[in-house]
Amino acid sequence: MKILIADDHSVVRKGLRLILAEAYPNAVIQEVGDAVDLLKKASKETWTVIISDISMPGRSGVETIKELKELVPKTPVLILSVHAAEEYAVRTIKAGASGYLTKDSAPDELVKAVETVVGGRRYITADIAELLADSYNENLDKDIHQHLSDREFEVFKLLSAGNSISDMANTLSLSVNTISTYRARILEKMHMHNNTELIKYAIEHKLV
Repeated sequence: MKILIADDHSVVRKGLRLILAEAYPNAVIQEVGDAVDLLKKASKETWTVIISDISMPGRSGVETIKELKELVPKTPVLILSVHAAEEYAVRTIKAGASGYLTKDSAPDELVKAVETVVGGRRYITADIAELLADSYNENLDKDIHQHLSDREFEVFKLLSAGNSISDMANTLSLSVNTISTYRARILEKMHMHNNTELIKYAIEHKLV
């Protein structure tokens, strides 16, 4: 078994490695710290499973999943995130991820999740299954932020966290002008006028 762990925090990577090494003592486990290295390493070697954070430097997390599935379509990608399932689970699974775990649940569920996705199935908890069902219900009244594209949602999250335009451009490897364009689209789609309103909305909907 070959496992690739992608997370920008070394402590998290080491913790995951310990859990996996205990369950799979003969496994080859390697680590990367950002999305760019993840895509490079994923394409150069064959992996049994990729375990990745959703928020890493270099590019959008959801876009990274889509690129991974184009590069290595048969390799299961298990997302391990600090974000609650309501924020990213549906988006990541629709992008091609085989499962979604929060970091809080990782110590108890990681090995089970790995076994599930390596076996060719999706690892989806009851809560995520309900979110997926709701997302396919055309009659469901969606919150405004659910109408944002994946990239717009990434920018919205960064805006809501108080990041500047230049900081977001560096984080997502986009130009300042492109980020400004996304910001304008987000404000228009969400019927808001400034960052303060976006931050207030994010807090009210527990997105930050």
